[in-house]
Amino acid sequence: MSQQTREQREQWGSRAGFLMAAIGSAIGLGNIWRFPAEAYKNGGGAFLLPYLVALLTAGLPLLILEYTVGRKYRKSPPAAFRQISRPAEAIGWWQVVICFVIASYYAVIVAWAVRYAGFSFGKDWGKDPEKFFMGDFLQAGSEPGLPSSLVGNVFWPLLAVWIIVLAILALGVRRGIERANKIFIPALVFFFLILVVRAVTLDGASKGLDALFSPDWSALTDGSVWVAAYGQIFFSLSIGFGIMVTYASYLGRRADLTGSALVAGFANSSFEILAGIGVFATLGFMAQANGAAVDDVVSEGVGLAFIAFPAVISQMPLGAAFGVIFFVSLAIAGLSSLVSIVQVVISAVQDRTGMRRVPAVWTVGGLVAVVSLVLFPTDAGLSLLDAADHFINQYGIALAALFFLVVMAWILRRLRPFQANADETSAVRLGVWWRVCLGVITPLVLGWMMVDSLRKEFDENYGGYPTSFLAWAGWGVAVGALVVGVLISLIPWRGAPVEGDAEREEVR
Repeated sequence: MSQQTREQREQWGSRAGFLMAAIGSAIGLGNIWRFPAEAYKNGGGAFLLPYLVALLTAGLPLLILEYTVGRKYRKSPPAAFRQISRPAEAIGWWQVVICFVIASYYAVIVAWAVRYAGFSFGKDWGKDPEKFFMGDFLQAGSEPGLPSSLVGNVFWPLLAVWIIVLAILALGVRRGIERANKIFIPALVFFFLILVVRAVTLDGASKGLDALFSPDWSALTDGSVWVAAYGQIFFSLSIGFGIMVTYASYLGRRADLTGSALVAGFANSSFEILAGIGVFATLGFMAQANGAAVDDVVSEGVGLAFIAFPAVISQMPLGAAFGVIFFVSLAIAGLSSLVSIVQVVISAVQDRTGMRRVPAVWTVGGLVAVVSLVLFPTDAGLSLLDAADHFINQYGIALAALFFLVVMAWILRRLRPFQANADETSAVRLGVWWRVCLGVITPLVLGWMMVDSLRKEFDENYGGYPTSFLAWAGWGVAVGALVVGVLISLIPWRGAPVEGDAEREEVR
């Protein structure tokens, strides 16, 4: 089985195709609705300094490491980690389960964006976007809990999203993922440039941009600002949960890894800054139109996209066109990321079972879609999404990455061999700084992020949710991902390669 999989592994059609896919995975919903608010809350323009430091000392080094692991072993995370060390396979399956969870709820946000693109034509949310979103559209229950009714407004667009995603994946890496991203990324940049140009010409735009970029240099002495910068880099680059290991496994043996990481990393950060300009120029217009301070209208996440922005769209000239472009951009960014997340699960199952791509897509991808369609287009969907997203991000992605780094850098001491492997084909050679970043700086920052998050968690319940709800919808999801990952790793592989096979193959 493993030999057959190795021989038939697909490859990207070109370096540009791989970069488009990697950038498409990194540029997602968080770039548009998380970065602007994080920058605003953490020193404005001054936040860009710790953000750049975090990119150079954590984001890019870890991205290069994941590219190296993926290309060297040419397998999904569980199979690649297994060839490095048998016990490390559990980390790979942990990441696969994390991707399963994230994909199931991430898709529903894409479906909301698709639906809101349609609502924008007639500004169907009326005078109270919050009431429309929570009530008429989501039909959210008053108390968090288990689903009790299906919401057709969400179910049908969500079904359409899953059909599109699975169709792209069924076509394969080169004909599906690569081609789709060659359309998605140029379209996303084109639409967002239109948005930014329109936003900065609105009355009050300068007020919003001043609020975002005016530097508060005193913030640099606050440790939480630096933690926020590392957190933003970490969660926006698609690192830590197997995506980049999977994508790099389809690279050719001579691919330039460090150069590709630099292009993908800086493209992602450039888009985040562009998104910040567009979002805060728009919020500045809203603040001026309502005679309020920018601070009074700033929001993030779901509230920014589906409540604050519809309110702005209702007030601005040519608002309908702005709304359509904004929500189409949101949907495209979400789709490109969703495809990459589901691909991790499919690739892992293919490597594990020897299934061909199309059966794997419709079986495994179909299972993710079914879970998504059962849980999230319901009256409990919003609260389930909110709790699962918070805990799987804070105690899934970040913790899995911390384990990965500790195992590779401290226990197995594999950073030097990986550095040599990357340097063989890369234009920019890695130095000792790379090993220091991955062996010292990034693990310490991730560890501190865990401590800081847990402290806040025990101070008060996340989102004000009841403890009983968070126990299963939050902590249960995060802990369950780890437990399931470990259990899957304990199942024996028939005919699987043993540790060190990949190194021996390269020598031959």
